[in-house]
Amino acid sequence: MQSSMRMRAAIGGAMLGLLAVFAGPGSTASAVPTDTTVGDLTGFADDGADRGVYRLTAGRAEARVSFVTDETFRLELAPDGKFTDPTGQDIVQPQGPPPATHWTDRGDRYELSTAQVTLRAYKSPLRFAAYRADGTPLWSETRGLTWNQDRTVQTLARGADEQFYGAGMQNGRGNTSHRGKTVEVGVDYNWNDGGHPNSVPFYLSSAGYGVYRNTYAPNTYAFGEPVTTSAREQRFDAYYFAGDGDDAVKDVIGQYTALTGKPFLPPVYGLEIGDADCYLHNANRGERHTLDALKIADGYVQNDMPNGWMLVNDGYGCGYEDLAETAQGLQARGTRLGLWTEDGIDRLGEQVKAGQRVAKLDVAWVGAGYKFALDGCKGAYAGIEANSDARGFTWAPESWSGAQRCGVQWSGDQSGSWEYIRWQIPTYAGASMSGLAYTTGDVDGIFGGSPKTYTRDLQWKTFLPVTMTMDGWAAQDKQPFRQGEPYVSVNRASLKLHEALLPYIYSHAHQATKTGVGLARPLALEHPDDPVAASDAAKYEFLSGEDFLVAPVYQDAVERDGIYLPKGTWIDYWNGRTYQGPVTLNDYSAPLDTLPVFVRAGAVVPMWPGGIRSYTDRKPGDPIAWDVYPQGDSSFELYEDDGVTREHRGGRYATQRAEVTAPERGAGDVTVRIGASTGTYTGKPAARPYLFTVHTGDAPGAVTLAGRALPRHTTEAAFEAAEQGWWYDRDDRGGVVRVKTAAQRTDRPFTLLLAGTSAVGGAQPGATATLAAPAAQELGAGMPGTVAVDVTAGDRDATGAEVALTVPAGWQTTPATPIARIPAGTTRRVEVAVTPARDALPGEVTLTASVRHRAAGTDRTAAQRFAVGVMPPPPTAPAWASDLVWLKSSNGWGPPERDRSNGESGAADGHPLTLAGQTYEKGVGAHADSDIEVYLGGRCTSFTADVGIDDEINGYGEVAFSVEADGTVLWTSPRLTGASATVPVDVDVTGARHVHLRITDTNGSKSGDHGDWAGARFDCA
Repeated sequence: MQSSMRMRAAIGGAMLGLLAVFAGPGSTASAVPTDTTVGDLTGFADDGADRGVYRLTAGRAEARVSFVTDETFRLELAPDGKFTDPTGQDIVQPQGPPPATHWTDRGDRYELSTAQVTLRAYKSPLRFAAYRADGTPLWSETRGLTWNQDRTVQTLARGADEQFYGAGMQNGRGNTSHRGKTVEVGVDYNWNDGGHPNSVPFYLSSAGYGVYRNTYAPNTYAFGEPVTTSAREQRFDAYYFAGDGDDAVKDVIGQYTALTGKPFLPPVYGLEIGDADCYLHNANRGERHTLDALKIADGYVQNDMPNGWMLVNDGYGCGYEDLAETAQGLQARGTRLGLWTEDGIDRLGEQVKAGQRVAKLDVAWVGAGYKFALDGCKGAYAGIEANSDARGFTWAPESWSGAQRCGVQWSGDQSGSWEYIRWQIPTYAGASMSGLAYTTGDVDGIFGGSPKTYTRDLQWKTFLPVTMTMDGWAAQDKQPFRQGEPYVSVNRASLKLHEALLPYIYSHAHQATKTGVGLARPLALEHPDDPVAASDAAKYEFLSGEDFLVAPVYQDAVERDGIYLPKGTWIDYWNGRTYQGPVTLNDYSAPLDTLPVFVRAGAVVPMWPGGIRSYTDRKPGDPIAWDVYPQGDSSFELYEDDGVTREHRGGRYATQRAEVTAPERGAGDVTVRIGASTGTYTGKPAARPYLFTVHTGDAPGAVTLAGRALPRHTTEAAFEAAEQGWWYDRDDRGGVVRVKTAAQRTDRPFTLLLAGTSAVGGAQPGATATLAAPAAQELGAGMPGTVAVDVTAGDRDATGAEVALTVPAGWQTTPATPIARIPAGTTRRVEVAVTPARDALPGEVTLTASVRHRAAGTDRTAAQRFAVGVMPPPPTAPAWASDLVWLKSSNGWGPPERDRSNGESGAADGHPLTLAGQTYEKGVGAHADSDIEVYLGGRCTSFTADVGIDDEINGYGEVAFSVEADGTVLWTSPRLTGASATVPVDVDVTGARHVHLRITDTNGSKSGDHGDWAGARFDCA
């Protein structure tokens, strides 16, 4: 905690300096600014249609309109008639020649036009309004431009259904509409919910326009009625973008990034997870050396986990040694060296020559204003490229418009928790609406956290393009192999899924260099006409590209509610079940190893097969896999280059297009056409094999490659052993066709035909049965029990239904008796016998139920993952709460402590439990908000304790305690402060199976909320 406080103090000092810079001369707290609104037009001048520049005067004030392209123009206002531009050439990139323009005097207004857009300048008073060439309105001022000594304001009419997005990285919001909200743009160093650390002075509207305020001054956007947008400076300077067509919002993002710079293309290792720590003079971990980083890299290798890069000096005053040797050692392990630029970038050249390939910029040297931060991003990016053949790759926690072209925007230092996961979900998808293609946060924060929150956070960040884990600040290091089982196995699966998806992710990274649109995106970007997509109903989900809808689990739960699927067909990534949107899913089964992910029907997803650990494991000629969800006509363009150097900028890259033709629904042929790979790059293979997974739900009659029949294999083993052929796996995700080819020349196209099969969902959509399992089922270690599974027939009868369970190693299960017939649309509950292993640990365990059955004349299989609880033996005698197994133990700061106070963020760093001067040998020390769950199994009758805020806090804090049994609150304390008397607790818990001991913050400030359950004891028999 002390390290955290020191860091925040440094940040606070830097922020005060920045605020002083932004306040400007003459600003005082007591001055009341006087607003001036531009008056009537007194002059008009055409600086030449070939220049596309027009001047309009209104008394002393002068406005200037400059057309940049047919759809982009700049509007400036100088209250004193003198134009200035503090950004110079920092942000706006050189543009081509201006478009052809013309003007017309309409009497009450001038119209300044290109072929695509018209700006109206009304004369009395001077007001502006923008229209498309066909007369469609984009925006209109309801009041002329207004200014005072502190700011300039534009006031716009708001459409009845108009939605607003943008303003960069807005923590806890941004992927749903800003309508009715006020958004701040400016440095605040608030890296938690409500902060705006990487904000951008750009917003866009569902009406099809966007606005970039060309300034370094802080902005405020109030999207009420009317809309008011202001910048804290006495000048007005904005660029406007008119979107075109059905993808108007994407077009606006493209125009904005054409002006301020397209997102950069990271090296492939930059898209793998990064790791950061201090390996020299680490105050939290003891004396170490930079070469010790190699031991951590070995941990990733030994645990078969990807790790693209490592920062080896990430800590205040850390430094480094043996840099070249460290870089060589990391590269031998498939990892690149990164450094934190604590002391600036003056030594970057020699560091890059020693092997540095990643530069993390930080607030300790941001300096006075965004220009310094933006220059740092550009300087570090250029420094890597000037001293190596690598691509620039930087990370920064505070940036501005233009930073998308040189780095990743990272949300700063936070503490891991469920709340941390919740507010991060809308943050990064929302940032994409401002052309920020690479935004992310540390996995599980750098402080706090738990194995479960780490695993859940890493799961969904698999579908972001970039992420990092930071060690050395929390009580335990945060590498993904530190948490123990089952967490390590789930973490490995998440990381390797991200690795397998790198061809998809990298292709989107290339697309972003053309379009400005990043991988993570709000539902509203792809479904702009869906009002639900713009609302808070879609706030805690996002799209990864066009094809994956991700709904992270952000509570300590094994089910997810409120998953909104927009119009179209969506396929559960894990079991192949299809859903027809729009629909909202509740009670979605999401055990620890299951992230709710849905695939858009029509998706064609390139992947790297084989479960590789690193991009360095790929060799020329290794296969490319295509994961195909056939519906109608669809396609995807795979982008490839050498992944590391800048040769692609000179045209050394290749693209290969996959096109799929399938029925819109039901039975029919599926054709997959793989085009020739066009272009070349170092390492491009002349030929390679291909693997296809085609989600049909029905076996084809035949599969042909270039008109020749491929052999059908009847077992997985035979298929894997063959050089080429196909196999229909009815048990895999509702039924998939797996195809492999021998090596095909990359300079030639080929066609794969699956004859007599179907679109995704099967020849008879809806015929397959579905499975569900009741929540909160429990088993005892080594004890025979049963698990209930509900089988619901589809729109056809299910016959010969055989229900079975896949269970962990060491468990025993017996398949249920087959059900002869389940009538269409009805549900049968089946009890399956299960005996957990004797050494099964208490907690949640994932089981997979399957039902093999026949429906609509076809053999089918449905599957469903779900969680059951393995319970410890219940107490059979009086028991201290601190001696029982804790099924859950969430805490507001560090881990909760047994028989000690909460202390700091480390384990066992508390003191003897002390309330009002009395010490206790037994009890629980925690920090609000805290939740301790114990299992009593109905064996106990009462719970007693003394509660209060521990004396170690010296009078601070304000909390409430509560006891909850099986979902019912049995007792709640009054609000207690550090000065309150100790409160005795005596609660009847007769018959209770699960009891929660909760401590809740009651004043919105969790500082000092160290609550004790002193002498906490259950009377049991």
